[in-house]
Order: sequence, then C-alpha cells, then structure tokens
Amino acid sequence: LITFKANGKVDFMKKVLVTGVSGYVGQHCAAALLKAGYAVRGSLRNLTKADDVTAGIKKEVDPKGNLEFCALNLLADEGWDKAMEGCDYVLHAASPFIMKAPKDENELIKPAVEGTQRALNAAKRAGVKRIVITSSIVAMLGDINGSMNLNQNSWTNVKAKHATAYLKSKTLAEKSAWEFIENQEGDEKLELVVINPGPIYGPTLTGNLSGESMTMYAKMIKGQVPMLPRGSVNFSDVRDVASIHVQALENSEANGQRFIVTTEKPYTFQKMALILKSNGYDKVSTKLAPNLLLKILANFNDELKGLMPFLGHMINADVSPTMKTFNWKPIPIEKMVLDTAESVQKIIKD
Repeated sequence: LITFKANGKVDFMKKVLVTGVSGYVGQHCAAALLKAGYAVRGSLRNLTKADDVTAGIKKEVDPKGNLEFCALNLLADEGWDKAMEGCDYVLHAASPFIMKAPKDENELIKPAVEGTQRALNAAKRAGVKRIVITSSIVAMLGDINGSMNLNQNSWTNVKAKHATAYLKSKTLAEKSAWEFIENQEGDEKLELVVINPGPIYGPTLTGNLSGESMTMYAKMIKGQVPMLPRGSVNFSDVRDVASIHVQALENSEANGQRFIVTTEKPYTFQKMALILKSNGYDKVSTKLAPNLLLKILANFNDELKGLMPFLGHMINADVSPTMKTFNWKPIPIEKMVLDTAESVQKIIKD
C-alpha cells in the first residue's frame, strides 16, 4: 500500500494481520490500528461476518480501503501463510473466551495453544518483524489462593485446585509462545510482546451482547443479577487494551515483555454496581452473595464454576511498567463502567 504525504514523498503503509477481528478486543484493535495509520487484514472463521465487522469499525474510523479480511481457523493449517503475505506485524487476538467451565477442558485449551503456535509459525515463515499476543492476567495467578499480587514475572500454576479450563488455556498458550521465541532458529528472529488484561469492559462496536462482558452488564442493568460475588480484581477498558496493543507493535522497549493493561488498583463488582446505581441504573443490585452459597451453586452451574478462582480473593496487578513504557494512564473506572452501560443500554432499547 502506497500513500502520498503532503510534501509529495511516498509513504509505504505498514500492514497488520489481526486474528479474531470480529471479537470484542480484535475489533477495537483494528479500529485503533486504522486510526494510527496502519492497514489491517482481519481474520475471521467465517467471512460472512465481514460486513458486520466493517460496520462496527466505521463507527470509530473510516477504513478508506485499508481494511481487508481473510478466513482462518485456530485448529486448521489452511490459509495461515497466505494471511501473512505482505504483513509487517501480527496482532494475535483470536482465542476462545468462555468463563464457564466446559465439559471437556480441551475445548478451550486446544484452540488457544494450537492457534497461538500456528500464528507464530506462520509469522516466522513470512518474515514478520513482531507479533503481539493477547493473553490475560489469569495467566499470572500463581497458586490461586488468598491475596494475589501480580507482576510481569507471575505465572498461574495450572495444577492449582481452582485452575479452570480458561485459566489453563491462557497460561499454556502464553507459555508456548515464549518457548517458541526462545527456541526459534535462524538469524531473523521474530519478536514477541504479550498483553495481559484483566476482565475487559468498555463500549461494544459490534452491538453484540453475547460475549461474557456484555452479557453480565446487560443482566445487571435489567436487574437479573440479584447478588454479586465477593472479591476484587483490576479491570480493563477495551480502549486501553487496544491502544497498548497498537503501541506495542513498534515500541523498541516492549520487545520480549509482558504488559499488564488494567486499572491501577483492584475494584469489587459491588463497586461497579454502586457506580451504576448512583447514575440512574435503578434495577442494578448491590447485594453481595455469601461465598458458601456460590460455592455450593457452582457444583450445578458452569458459569459460577468459572468464577471460583476469583471468589473472595483480592487480585492486585502491577500496571506501573506498562504506564512507564508507553507513557500511559488507564481510563478511570467510572468512565469505563458508565461508557459500557451506555453502550449496552442503547442496544437493549433498540
């Protein structure tokens, strides 16, 4: 892709492959990339979603012909080499996100790990300079017990008692990526940066409320969440997550690093509910559920079972290295909560 600057000089636009571009994070990343002057090739499992993704991105930025799509499957080899052609960078955001416990944990683990390996191998073969991978702070939870202070060196013990399939999938996928980078051969080394967000909220571009984050907000606003789980965690705004992904592509200090992208301190779900309640969302409940009750109910409910690693725990993540490297400050919790609610409320009314 060639563009002309005001002084008449030719500028070669850099292209980024964004895997999972129809996802909550992927679509925001694509919009942020286009705003920053990159061309985007987005991967989809099914190309019939292309029009919906384009429409969502157009709410944020006019692609001006710099957005294209390709078909990729995390569990299939076909198409990966073709997808990488002409790409300078890869942003690998595609990964299954289901907090509830599946019947077979490999439903989450296999596509997460194999998809990451396919992205890395294809990027290496294509001579891509750097790949930025979306991981999670759930890959940093240690033994998942008591108060957890997470930093860039923290790793989840996948053999811990409350290590769910989702926690295992993110941990094993990220570990496999670092092992690939460490063991790669040849003079031209593929660079890796990993982004570790917490629970992600913020406005939706798709208008799709089927994702975990949007589903919870919709239920809270409708008054369908009578009680909230105890515990606190650093939340993430999807706009922050997308911004750091984009900045990580070419920041020289970012290579070989993991970056936590969350609020500076942990907050409770009750805090989130209180912000909503005090801003006119009258149906939102601020009541806390007894831990014992949730533990009992989790035996019969896969969604609650997925929450067990967070129940009653304080998860405190150190975001200071991210703030320093990218000269960045997280979006305030109040703005994140209210912008998410406004986005969801509009869809519910429509």
